[in-house]
Amino acid sequence: MTSMNISINASFLPHVNAEASLVFYRDVLGFEVRLDVGQGEMRWLTVGPVGQPDTSIVLTPAITDPTVSESEREVIESLMAKGSYAAIVLATPNVDEFFAEVEAKGADIVQEPMDQPYGLRDCALRDPAGNAIRVQQRP
Repeated sequence: MTSMNISINASFLPHVNAEASLVFYRDVLGFEVRLDVGQGEMRWLTVGPVGQPDTSIVLTPAITDPTVSESEREVIESLMAKGSYAAIVLATPNVDEFFAEVEAKGADIVQEPMDQPYGLRDCALRDPAGNAIRVQQRP
């Protein structure tokens, strides 16, 4: 069997406030904005790390399906607020420097950098929608 040539192009995370998410991903994490479409509550943002044009995060309105009931909407919003609805793992060569920079910019910190028992050093924060972001140290 031959291996396929495949890569991850985009991942999706929900947002509840496009402008707050834009500020976080652009100004706190330093991502570039690649697309900004729609308006108001129906605004999609595509962001990604500078110098990595083939890797993106699409920030989408949290709930766009009109068939979602009010009780379902409340469950989704509750899970998002806790940081248990969606997550992403990022990597950096120096997690301590990354942490100091995002903490100084006012990021919502969940866990300071620490050595994990499974061999990684990482930290954790949340974006304005509550999405969990873990940042691992990788060479």
